[in-house]
Amino acid sequence: MTSRLERIAQQRLDSLDRIRASGVNPYPHSYPISYTTKEAIALFEKGGESLRAISLAGRVMARRKMGKMTFLDIRDGSGKIQLCFRYNSLGQEKYEFLEEIDIGDIVGAKGKLFRTKAGEITLEVSSFTMLCKSLCPLPEKWHGLADVEKRYRQRYLDLISNENARAIFTLRSRIIAAIRNFLDSRGFIEVETPVLQPQAGGALARPFITHHHALDEDLYLRIALELHLKRLMVGGFDKVYEMGRVFRNEGISVKHNPEFTLLECYQAYADYNDIMNLVEEAVSHIAREVLGDTKITCDGKIIDLAPPWQRLDLRQTIEKYSGIDFEDHPDADSLRSRMLQLGMEVDPGKGRGRLIDELISTFVEPNVIQPTFLLDYPIEMSPLAKRKRGNDRLAERFEAFINGVEIANAFTELNDPVEQRERFRQQLKERVKDGEAEVADEDFLQALEYGMPPTGGLGIGIDRLIMVLTGQSSIREVILFPQLKAKPES
Repeated sequence: MTSRLERIAQQRLDSLDRIRASGVNPYPHSYPISYTTKEAIALFEKGGESLRAISLAGRVMARRKMGKMTFLDIRDGSGKIQLCFRYNSLGQEKYEFLEEIDIGDIVGAKGKLFRTKAGEITLEVSSFTMLCKSLCPLPEKWHGLADVEKRYRQRYLDLISNENARAIFTLRSRIIAAIRNFLDSRGFIEVETPVLQPQAGGALARPFITHHHALDEDLYLRIALELHLKRLMVGGFDKVYEMGRVFRNEGISVKHNPEFTLLECYQAYADYNDIMNLVEEAVSHIAREVLGDTKITCDGKIIDLAPPWQRLDLRQTIEKYSGIDFEDHPDADSLRSRMLQLGMEVDPGKGRGRLIDELISTFVEPNVIQPTFLLDYPIEMSPLAKRKRGNDRLAERFEAFINGVEIANAFTELNDPVEQRERFRQQLKERVKDGEAEVADEDFLQALEYGMPPTGGLGIGIDRLIMVLTGQSSIREVILFPQLKAKPES
């Protein structure tokens, strides 16, 4: 039995044949437009465009017929406007051609703007052109969980049908531009570093592996930007940043996508205190610039991004929410036993640093709603950070959280090549069995031996920051094409 969608598709193919038979090209090469719909409406409201003929173009989103008048709503990238087609103005042949226009088609129209009795700014059409015949019907309103994966898999349909989705990705573009402007205005230089690397370092993560056929070598998609940017600090750049894709061969969740956008920046002669100031200034500036206010709403909660953000000691905060003082448990076995007493499921292969990280995600993250810096992490969790002044067991490291989401990670960067080599050696012992990266990059260590100035370094998960700024609870809502499992063949 033929389905409803198959019947509609056939009707559109038949319409396409009729259009071509009439001598009309349903897919012309271009169409000159005078304004976007938003610009046209703004000009009309100023009183300057009510008489002069203009041309607009967009996708047909709705149609209504009233006697010998037909109204179409079209949408372009800026907004929506109504078109009015009158039989008496167009004549029989052109007016009847409107029957070949379906919702989803893209049309161009020329005419004059006027305001209807209902107060809607409308283009009275004097001529129109078919610009693209749509052979598939647009989806009806999205609703329910059954449609969620389709929204991500066919994002173009989501963008056509969902004004909120378009608004989110417009904001994403503006947020990224504001980040660049903020850093540029403070003397940072944007650079680009390799995506394909002989070793994947700069973070604790499992990499993706590919093969270079000409070199006959395995290469890794980068898991971080850090080690190459630090080479540039050695080379004499005092302020650098890069915003780009990184790849981690790990799980997928509402906070994780295997490929994501990361910002890393490095400032010479700075420490993690300076970077904390930079983060809170940057995020509050971006919120004012893009959203018009430092106060945002997330999950019904009002969050104020204005400085100063609260600064909390990691050890004290974990103890407050879990009852565990990690200093009382100097090895993984002792800490694991204590976590089991709390009823936690604990991987027996995880080291002390990873166990502390689980305490953070389980007990601390849900309780840090307002912008918060968690300070001073155990040294084994931070192989690229300097030891804390006055406490060699800790590193000068912070993570920034907003609404329970980690958005940033930063260090006072370790620039002692001897200690860095030893840290890598210790990390390799713990990580190699998990297939995770943090290996001794000899080229990076050699660069450190030439001398890197005291440096503060920062990484910001751009997708997570955009989640917070746009009030989204899933990272898939702010990534145009999130990673999905391959669709099974039907």
